[in-house]
Amino acid sequence: QVQLVESGGGLVQPGGSLRLSCAASGGIFGSSTMTWYRQAPGKRRELVAVITSGGSTNYADSMKGRVTISRDNTKNTVYLQMNSLKPEDTAIYYCNADPLGGWGTSPYWGQGTQVTVSS
Repeated sequence: QVQLVESGGGLVQPGGSLRLSCAASGGIFGSSTMTWYRQAPGKRRELVAVITSGGSTNYADSMKGRVTISRDNTKNTVYLQMNSLKPEDTAIYYCNADPLGGWGTSPYWGQGTQVTVSS
């Protein structure tokens, strides 16, 4: 059974940093494209960052230069380092694992972790 568990969210002041983690179990991590999405209240879920099984990365334009996605295949974990956070980054952040290489198109989602950026 595939399970994704996000952690690392919380309350941070504008300009601050957070590191999110997504730990995967179920044997699909190494071959999966991992993506981070976020959803703010009243808004659609949007892509934040992607890392393929080979380590190639892509970022949403709104986050470029402020976030870094990485993965540790020995720990079955993907990370999202977020810097220079803004109030508009407030959202629930979700990770997705797609063994077929898609971006957020698989049914394997975590439960999300809340990020709140506020003074």
